Amino acid sequence: MSVHQFTAVGMNGQVRKLEDYKGKVLLIVNTAGRCGFTYQYEDLQKLYDRYKEKDFVILGFPCNQFDHQEPDANEQIQANCLLNYGVNFPLYQKTDVRGESAHPLFDYLSHKIPFQGFNTSHPVAKILLPLINEKHPEYLTDDYSIKWNFTKFLIDHNGDVVKRFECTTDPIDMENDIEALLKEVAV
Repeated sequence: MSVHQFTAVGMNGQVRKLEDYKGKVLLIVNTAGRCGFTYQYEDLQKLYDRYKEKDFVILGFPCNQFDHQEPDANEQIQANCLLNYGVNFPLYQKTDVRGESAHPLFDYLSHKIPFQGFNTSHPVAKILLPLINEKHPEYLTDDYSIKWNFTKFLIDHNGDVVKRFECTTDPIDMENDIEALLKEVAV
């Protein structure tokens, strides 16, 4: 099984098969527009611009499950991403990424690689960890579910999940891992 077996609904309302991305390195991210990590859109776009000509694609999945930090409609989300961060990588319609209503793709991703733990020295972690412990301790009761916005999954050109990065890993810190996978594709 690989991510290529799943489908998702794009912002234009069309169902897209992830098999359309065969042969490409993917970074799949659950996002939110009103989160302490929303600034990561900017660095995600930088990575996309830097590597898209080398068969690298970022797939963004807005999610409102984490403290209601993505309440807008899909059209507004797409406009905000473009206007505020210049995002032009593919965005999909708002998606649940954890729990019983989780999209099958995210259920698959989160079970392939368990929770990696938060970088407690990350500046936003000092706000996030008390928030989760106080308001959402149930998020931490298992070793696999997605714990917050901007959890990132790196996928190789065969559709296999290679690495999971939690929200406290900034996108630029993933660059060496992305480059290593892109070198494999180029060979």
